[in-house]
Amino acid sequence: MKSFLALGLIATAFVLTSARRFDSAKVFRAKPRNEKQVSFMKYLATIVQLDFWYPDSALHIVCQMEVDFHVSADQSSVVETLMKENKIQYEVLLPNLQEVIEKQVRNETDSISRHSYTKYNEWHKISAWTARIARKNPELVSRIQIGNTFEKRPMYLLKVGKESGKGKAIFIDCGIHAREWISPAFCQWFLKEATRTYGKDQNMTNILDNMNFYILPVFNIDGYIWSWTQNRMWRKNRSKISSSDCVGVDLNRNFDVAWGTVDSSRNPCKETYCGSSAESEPETKAVTAFIRNHISSIKAYLTVHSYSQMLLFPYGYTYDKAPDHDELNEVAKGAVKAISSLYGKEYTYGSSAITIYPSSGCSEDWAYSQGIKYSFAFELRDKGRYGFLLPESQIKPTCQEIVLAVTSIANYVLNQTS
Repeated sequence: MKSFLALGLIATAFVLTSARRFDSAKVFRAKPRNEKQVSFMKYLATIVQLDFWYPDSALHIVCQMEVDFHVSADQSSVVETLMKENKIQYEVLLPNLQEVIEKQVRNETDSISRHSYTKYNEWHKISAWTARIARKNPELVSRIQIGNTFEKRPMYLLKVGKESGKGKAIFIDCGIHAREWISPAFCQWFLKEATRTYGKDQNMTNILDNMNFYILPVFNIDGYIWSWTQNRMWRKNRSKISSSDCVGVDLNRNFDVAWGTVDSSRNPCKETYCGSSAESEPETKAVTAFIRNHISSIKAYLTVHSYSQMLLFPYGYTYDKAPDHDELNEVAKGAVKAISSLYGKEYTYGSSAITIYPSSGCSEDWAYSQGIKYSFAFELRDKGRYGFLLPESQIKPTCQEIVLAVTSIANYVLNQTS
């Protein structure tokens, strides 16, 4: 056992030392106040490598928008000087990105430590957990492999609910963007709550007796592993394009709905690269095939992202209102009210294009285009203090409040669908 533990520690040490480091890298929040400053911010992105956290590209910068971006240590002083010269209002959210990264997983020193719902878990722990939770709850949970990732890892879906509820379902996916670790943490938490409270909590019992959930704990498994082992800020999957040295596709620009039109890039080196074609990626194909094969029962689709505390619904690729806009707005309003009832956290809600920024080829728009009326995207905590590096201490409260939102949506869907 001691030798096994030592090997685990050596492996962990190797991962930590071989990963890209972010020593003295900074995360800025800038707020351009006029068109001249907006133009400067967009120009800055062409001369300095800015990793945009919010919005996801310079394209969306507008007056009075709070723009969050991370800059390497060697370029941060240049960026600060230029922002001062152009009188850009800014603050430093994170003065040393590496320190925050290390604090986020400060207890993760033993590669063989157990899975925990209040910690961020590496993929091998999540994978083992998917088998274990299904084995321990055979009457309520089953595990289904729906496909493989680009790097040939199995994609596991967990079905939770009683046989009596199989006629209605909600599909939930987490972790489509690798660096958004709070997202997979939620999917794991929701399964825990469903299995723990079934038969004890009247509301959860009623939901699971009359509805099933299909839950994909990590959509982008290859990218998630890469974010743990090589680059904490990795967003895309890990597919390789023969014509480029750059790696990865933004899976949330790869769906066949207005593909490649708004806020997506045809450049494989960009964070929003949409792929060589719609559904070009094996991960996207696996999810869309499963949903198409179960379209008659799937009444709602929820995709979980971070950050900015929002609940979004179609459309993302146009400012036009979806046919069901008013109803979706009311459902979102109820879910957001449920969120705030627990810890008082305020979530903004509305159509994606208007509330956050326009984007195309996104999963909730695709689900809506398939006839799944109740399609929503969550943007979890926080509003930028930590961004993608939400501390483990916030996993529990974040997940607790979002469970309330999901059950609010589930109850509405149960009452509205036949």
